Amino acid sequence: MQFGIFSVGDVTMDPTTGRTPTENERIKAMVAIALKAEEVGLDVFAAGEHHNPPFVPSSPTTMLGYIAARTEKIVLSTSTTLITTNDPVKIAEDFSMLQHLADGRVDVMMGRGNTGPVYPWFGKDIRQGVELALENYNLLHRLWREDYVDWQGRFRTPLQGFQSTPRPLDDTPPFVWHGSIRTPEIAEQAAFYGDGFFANNIFWPKEHFMRLIGLYRQRFEHYGHGRAEQAIVGLGGQAFMRKNSQDAVAEFRPYFDNAPVYGHGPSLEDFMRQTPLTVGSPQEVIDRYAAMRDHFGDYQRQLFLMDHAGLPLKTVLEQIDILGEEVVPVLRRELAVNRPDSVPDAPTHAARVAAAVESETGVLGASAVEAAHV
Repeated sequence: MQFGIFSVGDVTMDPTTGRTPTENERIKAMVAIALKAEEVGLDVFAAGEHHNPPFVPSSPTTMLGYIAARTEKIVLSTSTTLITTNDPVKIAEDFSMLQHLADGRVDVMMGRGNTGPVYPWFGKDIRQGVELALENYNLLHRLWREDYVDWQGRFRTPLQGFQSTPRPLDDTPPFVWHGSIRTPEIAEQAAFYGDGFFANNIFWPKEHFMRLIGLYRQRFEHYGHGRAEQAIVGLGGQAFMRKNSQDAVAEFRPYFDNAPVYGHGPSLEDFMRQTPLTVGSPQEVIDRYAAMRDHFGDYQRQLFLMDHAGLPLKTVLEQIDILGEEVVPVLRRELAVNRPDSVPDAPTHAARVAAAVESETGVLGASAVEAAHV
């Protein structure tokens, strides 16, 4: 089971001070958050992709490459990469390059994005969003697995004998998660390829995401990738913690009430009842997220959004300390209890390379993977 942080990189005024960080400060804050996540023993840091204010991470691979040079263990991912408006050729090359620089500590989350105007900015039509996601990913999937690709589709110029470069590290493409808030076609796509499905369940009630994940698991089995309970599932989440629940609620309330996405809408209490947002003590967060398995089955990755709504960096780093020191160790133990041996771990580069070697030769490939990166 992997635990980590994902950031959307919003630049938001702190409602308690009236101060808005600069873009430079926010970018450097995201780097500091990634370093803190590794320091406290978390497994994953993921950065979003946006091309409009109030967000700053327009080039997540640039940021993740910089973070890769300053970390040793943490897996670097996105949340999400826009499969609709990015050229699949550029995605293939950017993430293969990042794989090499990070010695395999890379995966990627594909998504359509949640900002409508981004489509025309990149010459695309939002009404073709699902079709773009399906066709572009089909090409990307081939570019990572075939040395030379002939391609003709609806949305880009044809390719003839094209080879993307560099090739994926160890001939093993980055593991792909397909992220979705609302779209069953994306769950179907993830199942078809045997990829992971990430339900960013931070805005809607759990019943909605239970249906999406249930569809993904059912179709994963239908396509022959394993039993439904062996499908690879990730979940989003949000938390804010202090020793006493009352202190956490009082401190977080002005940030919630003025947040760009859900501010000036439901009350904090209503939002907590309807979504996974948990504002309270560390034990309350443990109880809430240990129960996720009851709703979604055993799953592989839990990411938390901690640095949004104008929270100052000092506060965010304190939250990550609490998460890494008090919450995640307990969740690791609790979610391991009665977890069937048949449920796979979260995919890693080393494990996938070893599995490929074993499949081809019948010999356990871990030593080969280790030797390749010495």
